[in-house]
Amino acid sequence: MKKSTDELLKILKSKNSFNDYAAENSESFINTTLPEMLKTIMSANHISKAAVIKNSNIEKHYAYQIFQGKRIPSRDKMIMLCIGCQANCEQTRQLLLKIKAAPLYSKDKRDSILLFGLFHHMSVVKINLLLDEHGFNILE
Repeated sequence: MKKSTDELLKILKSKNSFNDYAAENSESFINTTLPEMLKTIMSANHISKAAVIKNSNIEKHYAYQIFQGKRIPSRDKMIMLCIGCQANCEQTRQLLLKIKAAPLYSKDKRDSILLFGLFHHMSVVKINLLLDEHGFNILE
């Protein structure tokens, strides 16, 4: 049975050996690759790679390298892919964490704009217009 993050943190803090911790909690570790996560989200949302690439406004060759696991996208590129594959906020958070990027933070105005765009199923172009209107760097 997978343990919650809080449970794992408590156990980790109490252990004197990382090897013991890892052996006892290996079933709780996330072993899914970024391409696998993207494929799962695309399947759940009934959207093709071609549609994701078109909707994300990411150059096709670069996007395919991400889908093949050959490239790790920047935070902004990952957000663009999330928009392209119609990921919800939780899926977006998981994908951002997978690439070791900060999740979207509602107290940050730029991130709030990005969250607003996700909540309202806005395109990358519309989100970029909103970002520009408020003086922030666009997604590119």
